[in-house]
Amino acid sequence: MTGYRVSDVMTKQVVYLPAETTLDEAARVMKEADIGDVVVTDGASLAGMLTDRDIVVRAVAENSSPAATTIGSIVTREVVMIEQHCTAGEAAALMRERGIRRVLVCDTDRKLVGIVSLGDLAMQLDPTSALSEISEQSPTV
Repeated sequence: MTGYRVSDVMTKQVVYLPAETTLDEAARVMKEADIGDVVVTDGASLAGMLTDRDIVVRAVAENSSPAATTIGSIVTREVVMIEQHCTAGEAAALMRERGIRRVLVCDTDRKLVGIVSLGDLAMQLDPTSALSEISEQSPTV
């Protein structure tokens, strides 16, 4: 990973959904876009990030109705960001320190430009690793 910048490995496709979106609609969007996360907005503001794991752990496990529960009610509101010119190693260290698998990527003006995941970093480090193979099969790593 030495020498790689976050901008080299991040996913540039960022999908935004309003906090009022229901869980079933968010899950459908994730499936159609083949992604494991969406950025949740509250009006013009960033409300947080929702992952497919959030839907399973926070909603399904608690028997919440996917058609009646909004993503705003389960969204992870603590957003961790990293600047796109940071190194991939710095992104990995930040994930390890915070115990997270995804970090939002911003430019120098703190404008959101992408998302970097543990899977993105694994693909760059060793495309033949088991983690990389899993990452290719599923966007949820």
